[in-house]
Amino acid sequence: MNNEQLGEIILQKAQESGFCAAGFAAATSCKEESKKLLDMIRENRHGEMAYMQKELSVRNHPEKLLPGAKTVFSAALPYTFPLERVKDKARISRYALVNDYHRVLRNKLGELLDFICETHPGSVTGKVFVDSMPVFEKTWAEKAGLGKTGKNTMLIVPGTGSYVFLGEILLDIEFPPSPTLQFDPCQECNACIKSCPTGALIEPGRLDARKCISYLTVELKREFTPEESAMTGEWLFGCDVCQEVCPHNAQITTAPNCTEFIPKKELLEITPEQILSLTRSQFKTLFAATPVFRAGLKRLKRNAKAVMENIRKVKGQK
Repeated sequence: MNNEQLGEIILQKAQESGFCAAGFAAATSCKEESKKLLDMIRENRHGEMAYMQKELSVRNHPEKLLPGAKTVFSAALPYTFPLERVKDKARISRYALVNDYHRVLRNKLGELLDFICETHPGSVTGKVFVDSMPVFEKTWAEKAGLGKTGKNTMLIVPGTGSYVFLGEILLDIEFPPSPTLQFDPCQECNACIKSCPTGALIEPGRLDARKCISYLTVELKREFTPEESAMTGEWLFGCDVCQEVCPHNAQITTAPNCTEFIPKKELLEITPEQILSLTRSQFKTLFAATPVFRAGLKRLKRNAKAVMENIRKVKGQK
């Protein structure tokens, strides 16, 4: 069996594992992406995410993450499910309503890596990455033919949209690169830019994190300024507006094909008042298995206080 045949078998295995898209790319440098990141840092658009300034060389050179790296296997796992929006109600981003994707995706990719090692006739060394190491995930996904990045800076997978989690396996063996997709996902559409509540999307594909609700409610560790507090609107954790208005996500009618990505009812109905009254033990019970847990109770209560005030102001104006 040659590597081309094995590659096809691996892609089939990925599909059977629930991935909606997968592919291979040569583990080359990412000079263009590194320049964009440096521009963002120089313009201070990364806000207080100091970690983005670290290990820039590692991001650009995959072999520094895995000596002898030759191939990047990228895969996208969907978390698509219908979700009705209720006006003037606190909200949590879709991805945080389900089990923590880090664990789910890492397990699935780990099983795939085991399969590759068992199936390949020679020696294989590989390493799994899920959103916690200096890797240009969307770049590798594009190079592997999974999709294209839209004006909202999210990867858009044809037929699935942008509600996907990305992960990679770095390998020290070569596979024929998957063909990149030749399509413009956005064309003349500017719905995400027009709909961003805070103007964080300053132009197509260009984000100012300091204005982004997801950054404010998830990444920012300190207390809000009055302006930042008002910007969070109704979002307790994360923000989905730029994805909700995207035509590629407009007709979500299917349940997630991964049973671990079924939204938790208790989180769909939670209120800022409930969060403000949570003890540490209650917080752990509610959120330990979700991405929210990483933010901690103190930060979540900060968000809840802001949201409660924002909703109160909106209702008072009606």
